[in-house]
Amino acid sequence: MKRVNPADIKDMLLRWSRAKTRGYEGVNIENFSGSWADGLAFCALIHHFFPDSFDFSQLSGENRRQNFEIAFKTIEEKIEVPPMISVDDMLAMKDKPDWKCLFTYLQAVYRKLHDKD
Repeated sequence: MKRVNPADIKDMLLRWSRAKTRGYEGVNIENFSGSWADGLAFCALIHHFFPDSFDFSQLSGENRRQNFEIAFKTIEEKIEVPPMISVDDMLAMKDKPDWKCLFTYLQAVYRKLHDKD
């Protein structure tokens, strides 16, 4: 049985996230920390799969609270993955969210969405 390398999982998840958010203005996923800090990447990711849930073009990176609230609520409602980090925690961490929390959350989101596309 082949052992899975955690670095391979991280790379795969970043590639998947980039592919699903390609073309979304203001979204540039390079890592599991700062790339997600304004909430737009989360919004773009869930919007890719559920485009009728909200109007992505009305979002701004300056409205971080709104972005996280929309993304986390939509993810929970549409694919039943509860937020593993609170909006207030994301806001408190400013531009350097805890990459381990985001990585864990995104793995759960990926498990629910990877067959949907």
